Amino acid sequence: MTLAHDVTGDGTSTLLLLHSGVCDRRMWDGQVKALAAAGHRVVRCDLRGFGESPVDAAHVHADDIRDLLDHLGIERAALVGSSFGGEVALEFTVRHPGRTTALALLCAAAPGHRAGPELREFFTRENALLEAGDVPAAADLNATFWLGPDATPETHALVRAMQARAFELQLAAPEEFRAGEVEVTDQDLAAIDVPVLLVTGGHDVPDFRVIAERLAGLFPDNQWIDLDWAGHLPALERPEETTGLLLDFLP
Repeated sequence: MTLAHDVTGDGTSTLLLLHSGVCDRRMWDGQVKALAAAGHRVVRCDLRGFGESPVDAAHVHADDIRDLLDHLGIERAALVGSSFGGEVALEFTVRHPGRTTALALLCAAAPGHRAGPELREFFTRENALLEAGDVPAAADLNATFWLGPDATPETHALVRAMQARAFELQLAAPEEFRAGEVEVTDQDLAAIDVPVLLVTGGHDVPDFRVIAERLAGLFPDNQWIDLDWAGHLPALERPEETTGLLLDFLP
């Protein structure tokens, strides 16, 4: 299956935007036009189990990304990953070396991270709501938990809708269709030799600062920007400011 996607712009450099685990490709609505206007070919997709990409087979997200780029005839791209999308970007870069030109990791998850107490408590609450069949409440919990204080009511509504759609797709999928795990070690990550932007949020869960500290110690060529105003999803909370950060970093 080719992931649902769209392509904007016809620049010589390609950007692949990878959404968070509570969103789909709509989360990048505030960035796409400006990135394309700056001379980039911008690709955004729905990972399998999100948005318009169903869970129709066993899969590995990093390999789905490779297949999408192959389908589009793209050999190399800069990857922008939000949260879970950042983890997928790291897995892709390790699993398919030579195809990533730069990594922008916005409040990124990372392979091998063990959740701290606040994150474990959140997952316990989410699982209880899903087991009770209350998908709307679970989607609302996610929007409230992950968005920072600058998020508008419209942004909250969008995240609720994107998360509810992901629950719809994922809860209906057979167990054997779940995403396969990719083994990535710190040694693998330390071998990544492209420029890396690390972004953290002052209102985010502590786990993601721990992850950024770990990654900053592994990557020889990195910038770390901490946004005191941001929660977990800066691209949705302050779209223009986040776009500016990306444009300043990307070649």
